[in-house]
Amino acid sequence: MNAAREKVRVANALGELPKISASFAKGEISYSKVRAMTRVATPDNEDYLLMIAHHGTAYHVETLVRKYRRARRLQDLQEANKQHDERSLQVFYEHDGSITLQVHLPAEKGALVLKAIELAMDEEKAVEDRLRERAAEQEYADADVSAEFEDEHLPFDHRRADALTHMAESYLAHGPTASSSADRYQVVLHVSAETLTNNEGDISHIEDGARVSAETARRICCDAGISVLSKDENGTILNIGRKSRIIPPAMRRALKARDENCRFPGCTHKYYIDGHHIKHWSDGGETSLDNLVLLCRHHHRLVHEGGFTCTKNSQGKVEFRNPQGILIARAGRMPVLPLNFHLSERLRNRYQDLFIDANTCVSKYDDARIDWDLAVGHMFH
Repeated sequence: MNAAREKVRVANALGELPKISASFAKGEISYSKVRAMTRVATPDNEDYLLMIAHHGTAYHVETLVRKYRRARRLQDLQEANKQHDERSLQVFYEHDGSITLQVHLPAEKGALVLKAIELAMDEEKAVEDRLRERAAEQEYADADVSAEFEDEHLPFDHRRADALTHMAESYLAHGPTASSSADRYQVVLHVSAETLTNNEGDISHIEDGARVSAETARRICCDAGISVLSKDENGTILNIGRKSRIIPPAMRRALKARDENCRFPGCTHKYYIDGHHIKHWSDGGETSLDNLVLLCRHHHRLVHEGGFTCTKNSQGKVEFRNPQGILIARAGRMPVLPLNFHLSERLRNRYQDLFIDANTCVSKYDDARIDWDLAVGHMFH
């Protein structure tokens, strides 16, 4: 199935890459080279990639694409980590005794705060509407009562400031409340299936807001409500699937009873914890207790954007590894997968009428040393 999906992906990508498609049709470049190029090729860079393909081997094309994708991914992660490191809240006391707050937050956290403020504004308006209706029903809507609602149309900034105050009052009254990402994130995030699967699709973005990195999108979607929207090649909406809860409430209760707190070594946080898929659901991981682990918000971010990894060893125990590859806990060995690259005689006969001989696909590589920094850097121009 994986090989079939990959061939379908390559075929779809070639529709927008006429030069690579034409060269492939003539047998000038191999499928291995085309498969690698279509992962990053655009009409703007296909000339450059074709030059590399004609003058290099499949290994060179694969290496260039792999290094470019890694550089692009690190660029996104660096930006996400930069936003996280630069988060701040500064307080300024004005001469008249008022207070000015200046907040700098990462995109997804900023959107979360704005959604909470909008909710508080809506709740305040609902309370005012109920009071107004009650006053009218009790026939107390005289001049004095009406005066209470004269400032109904307050400036938007005033209403937002009042909502922030109400949020603080609510927190002080009720304290911290544990919640899942599905309850916490009422933020619309637009992200393609390719981004969730391999980090290389269109960069995701918050609705009417800023962009977020692919890995940040994967972290948010670890345990959140998902709505699938299908489009055709022209962008026309074909179908909107039902919203699905990734971790059902009953399973979340069982997960909380089993793990109790964040499972990262040395962490004992019990509040603001997320359910993390050890094998991400977009990669085929099941939403089952065996594939779930509780992580606090800090360590959940580290596992996605911070370069840490979370796996299960051969005994089924959850283990973590830091960005340098050092085991924080013992990890199981990766399974060895057999490789088979036999080409059947039937396929050779099928394409013999294309007059492809042993020299058609020969690379022009002259054993020169490749400057990978220069080659990858050119991809960004």
